[in-house]
Parts: sequence; structure tokens; C-alpha cells
Amino acid sequence: MHVGIKAEGRRRLRLAARYWQLYLLILPLLVYLFLFNYMPIYGVQVAFKDFRTNLGIWGSKWVGLKHFIRFVEYRGFSQLLINTLTISLYSILTFPCPVIFALMLNELRSDKFKKTVQMVSYAPHFISTVVICAMIKLFCSRSAGILNNLIEALGGVRSDLLSNPKLFAHIYVWSGVWQELGWGAIIYLAALSGVSSEIVEASLIDGANRLQVVWYINLPTILPTVVIMLIMRCGSVLSVGFEKVFLLQNSLNLEASQIISTYVYEIGLQGGQFSYSAAIGLFNNVVNIVILLLVNKVCKSVSEIGIW
Repeated sequence: MHVGIKAEGRRRLRLAARYWQLYLLILPLLVYLFLFNYMPIYGVQVAFKDFRTNLGIWGSKWVGLKHFIRFVEYRGFSQLLINTLTISLYSILTFPCPVIFALMLNELRSDKFKKTVQMVSYAPHFISTVVICAMIKLFCSRSAGILNNLIEALGGVRSDLLSNPKLFAHIYVWSGVWQELGWGAIIYLAALSGVSSEIVEASLIDGANRLQVVWYINLPTILPTVVIMLIMRCGSVLSVGFEKVFLLQNSLNLEASQIISTYVYEIGLQGGQFSYSAAIGLFNNVVNIVILLLVNKVCKSVSEIGIW
């Protein structure tokens, strides 16, 4: 066994020496990953210390799990967790939208119309978050918002939609679906391009309709991609984006819009409590990793498809 491992090691070294140019090409990427993805892990220890800028990381006092306990015992912890999970799980429920959209686009027979729909649906992805939030505020405006105009036309009463805490998650999630629908469908359209046209034609000759082709041929083809994307999505269940929530947040919807990331911004950057905010960030990451492992294991046991 030991001899076999050494032989395999020598073989790999010979291959590396033979194709050293290829390894040289990926060197800048490896350096980038090391500097910006692995070096910052050094700062994780801040979560276990009472960090003081004048003392530095090593000089600050070690306090163990003090900040983690403080976060769990924080009186607003349950509300923060509920708000974060509500938005995150609601977003995951809309996960099939780009899959369905990709399947529908794939069935279009006019290439010109298909490309037009793709271009229009991709465009919102490239609009900045600040502009998107400004658009949402205009759409939800009580005085001249298009949504309130529609509500009034249907016999409803105008209201400031963004000030209603019950509507915040709906506005956040469905505006995100609108913005990312086309972009999210790209990977599924790429997977659908691998469907054999011969199999599709044979199924149509045998009497299958278009819906049966989608269900029995197209969907099984992209299923591995769908499962992997779902696992990755579940792995960030507590990592709801900060920018959009913060920009849509106001004093009236705070009970529904105050999430973990906005709380970290408030006490970390504004309050200067670096150790406490680092502990919350680490708590988030640990929970996300555990959920990722669990979802991956379930998917492997059910469909034999997983990340590893």
C-alpha cells in the first residue's frame, strides 16, 4: 500500500513537471484564492476575543464563547432568526421559477422570439441593487405607485405597501424573482442543450406530446443540475443579502425587515463591536455548513445526486 502511494506521488510529480505551463496559468487564481478566501480565516479568532484595535488580534483578551452566548441570549434573537428564516425559506420556495422558465423557453420554436424573451428577462439582473430598490419604492408609493394604481382600479384602498411589515417578505422575494428569473435560467438552458434531439423526435413519433417530452426527457436531463443548485441555495439559508433589505428597511417595517445581516451592520460597523459581530458571522457560517451537509446527505440518499 505504502509503495503504491509513493508510486502514485511520483507519477503526479512527473505530470506536473511535464505540464508546468498549465499550472503556471492557474497560479494567479490560486494566489487570489489564498489571499482573499483563506487568509481572512485568520481573523475568525476575533469572535473568541474582546478585540481592541490598539492591542491587535493576538494581544486582545481571549473570552471563549462569551459573544456567542450574548447573541443567543439577546432579547431580539428569536425575532432576528424568524425574520431571516422567513425571507430565506420563502426565497427557496421560489427556486422552481427559473427551472420552469427555462423549460418554457426551451419549447419556443421561434428563435427570434426566444432571444428577445431571453434578452428582456436577463436585463434586470444587471441593474444595481440601489436602482432596483429605488424602483420598488416608486412602484409601492402610496401617491403614484403603479401597484397602488392597480389596487385602486380593482376597488382596493391605497396604502404605503413598504410600511406594512406583513408585505415586506413578499415584496423582497418576488422583486428578486423578477430580477433574477432570466439570469437563473441560463444554467438550466445550458443543461437542456444537451438533450438529444433524436430522442425527442423518436418520442414524438411514438405519440408523446410536448408536455410528456418535458416531463420524461427534458426534466430528468437537468435534474442533477437542479439538485446541485438547490443544495447550494440551502447552504446559504441564514445569509440573506444585506444591501437590498437595508435599502428597503424603514422604521415602520422594522419588525419584519430586521435580519441578522442588518443587525451585524448596526452593531459591528456602526457600533464598533467587532468581536460580537464576528461571532454572529461565524454562527451564521456554521449553521449554513451544517444545513448544507444535511441537505446534501438527504439528496444523496434520495436521488444519489450531491455535491460530493
